Amino acid sequence: MSYINTHSTACRPMRRLSLLTLVERLAGLWRSRTALAELDDHLLEDIGLTPREAAREARKALWDVPSHWTR
Repeated sequence: MSYINTHSTACRPMRRLSLLTLVERLAGLWRSRTALAELDDHLLEDIGLTPREAAREARKALWDVPSHWTR
């Protein structure tokens, strides 16, 4: 089992994903970021994002995954 070092002294096991699960998650992430880029300003306000924040998230590279994926 692989371990990553966190800021604390404790080590947590990394999750191992099957290739299919990883591809499914990346496809979902791509769909989410694409949809986020197309939201109107009033819809972004409803979810608590500014247009600038949404644009920054939508432009992220596909391999720039949420941090909870690597825990």
